[in-house]
Amino acid sequence: MSSEQISPIESQYKQHFNDIKKYGPEILGTMAAARWRNDPKLLGITLSRYKFVSKMLKDFNLVLEIGAGDSWFSRVVLESCQKLVLSDFDPIWKADFSKQEFYKGTNTEYIIHNFVVERHETKYDGIYALDVLEHIKPSEQDQFLQNVCRSLNQEGVAIFGMPSLESQLYASKSSKEGHVNCQSGEQLREGLKKYFENVFIFSMSDEVIHTGFTPMAHYLIALCVAPKYF
Repeated sequence: MSSEQISPIESQYKQHFNDIKKYGPEILGTMAAARWRNDPKLLGITLSRYKFVSKMLKDFNLVLEIGAGDSWFSRVVLESCQKLVLSDFDPIWKADFSKQEFYKGTNTEYIIHNFVVERHETKYDGIYALDVLEHIKPSEQDQFLQNVCRSLNQEGVAIFGMPSLESQLYASKSSKEGHVNCQSGEQLREGLKKYFENVFIFSMSDEVIHTGFTPMAHYLIALCVAPKYF
């Protein structure tokens, strides 16, 4: 009996096998695949960060991700907004986006843009950047945030996620590579308050996002409302 003739005993799983025949196996992005190989639980942790963003930006018309990388996790946000624009300053990641069948036919595009250098010409309802701020030199953070604000509508929302300064004591060598701007919760809040009327800081430990004591958080998420610069 060939593999094509085999059916699962429980009929509810038949569609899964039909989808594999139709679409082929799922392709992980380059970064997602590395996490799966080296520490698979990181996939769940990262997905939970994107889930938070998707809930906060639900039903937004136009959303931009800064630092989308391989874009594999970004589909979580696409499920909740009308249009998603993905961006990164490194053009190498765009190839991953092009390979993913999921995005074909969706209201999504991938652009190459460096927000340290300039704002984007489009005004967005929501902008988010996960694991980006810690890679930006402290001397360039103000320029980056100004350009983000100038790319937002007046009532726009921005979300920033980064490892906490306190977490770096326990981080691996590879995870710390490129981290030049990790901050405490209070530092992050004060830096963002210069550019947004309201800033709400959340703590995160593994997959759990909460309002607990930020010095004990492994990861920080800032929800920012109403940009001050346009």
